[in-house]
Amino acid sequence: MDRAATLADLEWQIELGATEAIGDAPVNRYALEKTAPKPKETVSAAPAGAVPVSVDPVSEAKALAGAAGDLDALAAALASFEHCELRRGARNLVFADGRPGARVMIVGEAPGRDEDLAGRPFVGRAGRLLDAMFAAIGLRRDSPDLETALYITNVLPWRPPQNRDPKPDEVAMLLPFVERHVDLAAPDFLIAMGNHACAALLGRRGITRLRGNWAEALGKPVMPMFHPAYLLRTPSAKREAWADLLDLKARLT
Repeated sequence: MDRAATLADLEWQIELGATEAIGDAPVNRYALEKTAPKPKETVSAAPAGAVPVSVDPVSEAKALAGAAGDLDALAAALASFEHCELRRGARNLVFADGRPGARVMIVGEAPGRDEDLAGRPFVGRAGRLLDAMFAAIGLRRDSPDLETALYITNVLPWRPPQNRDPKPDEVAMLLPFVERHVDLAAPDFLIAMGNHACAALLGRRGITRLRGNWAEALGKPVMPMFHPAYLLRTPSAKREAWADLLDLKARLT
């Protein structure tokens, strides 16, 4: 194998958040069972002699999210949600970044290593590329003007171990928070950044087919787009990403 190519692959994996190698032999993930279990009911603590009460994580998430009257309350509700195991291995809750009330809201997939350390979505190389992409059409997460601002979040607020893909049960229990987040942030347009964001918001996967085609979710127009991490691996796809950005810019004017 070419040494330079091997080193480049290793650098890419480190950039995505790989911090250690686990296992002595490779695992064929495609051969594993694809269907994840539904969110498990948890049993709440009960006084001695009382009957333990089963809790449906999705129902509790809906109740907590629905009761949040603003974004600060939603962040606090999410931080208090005990049923997602991801929180136990993450350093920080990654809630959002940018300007609430911006016309464009980006929904990504999940935090990586850099995001987990910073407590902010889309930092590191992928975040810098995202900033450059949207700056090219006049949008910035630090803009004081809501017309040219961005607001950014993820489907999952905690980093999955070794940056693995989000599991369906994790997405199901955290989706009510995403839905309430969109409701409170009130953007004009949503960007579903990557396959897992498309699966959560649109119920569909296959970003190469979905991108470039407007859809609708949560009462908002949605543009599926390639994730910046994918563009770092596949620079040839930047042409399509630029076309999508120009399409968004036309909608904003």
